[in-house]
Amino acid sequence: MDILNALVAFLNFVFVPGLTYGAQLALGALGVTLIYGILRFSNFAHGDTMAFGTMVTILFTWWFQSMGISFGVLPTALLALPFGIAVTAALVLGTDRAVYRFYRKQKAAPTILVIVSMGVMFVMNGIVRLIIGVEDQNFADGGRFLISAGDFKKMTGLSEGLAIKGSQAVTVITAVVVVAFLFWFLQKTRTGKSMRAFSDNEDLALLSGINPDRVVQVTWILAAALATIAGVLYGLDKSFKPFTYFQLLLPIFAAAIVGGLGSPLGAIAGGFVIAFSEVMLTYAWKKVVTYLVPDSLAPDGLLQLMSTDYKFAVSFAILIIVLLFMPTGLFKGKSF
Repeated sequence: MDILNALVAFLNFVFVPGLTYGAQLALGALGVTLIYGILRFSNFAHGDTMAFGTMVTILFTWWFQSMGISFGVLPTALLALPFGIAVTAALVLGTDRAVYRFYRKQKAAPTILVIVSMGVMFVMNGIVRLIIGVEDQNFADGGRFLISAGDFKKMTGLSEGLAIKGSQAVTVITAVVVVAFLFWFLQKTRTGKSMRAFSDNEDLALLSGINPDRVVQVTWILAAALATIAGVLYGLDKSFKPFTYFQLLLPIFAAAIVGGLGSPLGAIAGGFVIAFSEVMLTYAWKKVVTYLVPDSLAPDGLLQLMSTDYKFAVSFAILIIVLLFMPTGLFKGKSF
């Protein structure tokens, strides 16, 4: 029985949160990878694009709620999500036209574009804070739990309860649908094939009659959609705070680089590697171990390798190790 209790505690506090966080990071890393694979630069403004998209979605969510519109057991934010994506896509397309296009025409080095994206990042960060403020914003509604700890205990008779939040289920299901759509789009549609050709060999793609402006526009729209969806799912699962999204840039880039920058499969794998590493290294294992060992050997301490305050240090350490020993990542990135 105690082995089952230990397993439930592991699922409750490590596996389910890690799976949910991994799905959020994977979607964020896919956006970074898309920009790098096609436009050939690392977009440091991606975290704040997530924050902007989430902010717009929250504003629409509040508007819907004020009119009495809801989505039943599902979060109202899912109804507002298409509006958040549309406004964010308009913003990034406008930013590309006003800022990035000039440097593309000048054939600027990728380093220059990275520095430019940092400028865009600070402007977007300021806009988000100005509009919605700097405090935590909780916008989750609908059914709170898919299964509650109390119900699980009654069903199984175990002393440890498994609680799965509605936001966690929504995150994983949405991530699966979005990833499946993205891979179908890139592999099967004419536009997706054009994007992959442009990524592989820009000059050859231009000779084949592929419109580079269209490829750039579709890339930005997809990146905006991925950023908004990832940001909203993260906000539903935790809460929305603009500075948190600024910090999320590190684990998202770590996920993209660990998997192989430019590889969509790598972005997904990297997201889960980073997420589970962060969760497992910052979780206090006392409860799980107590179930598994005799009472006489039960630990007194928390058995926590590091505080949750240092979880981003885990991403940074993994990033450094991968860059030192496997610079192209797990899936040998750099192109689609």
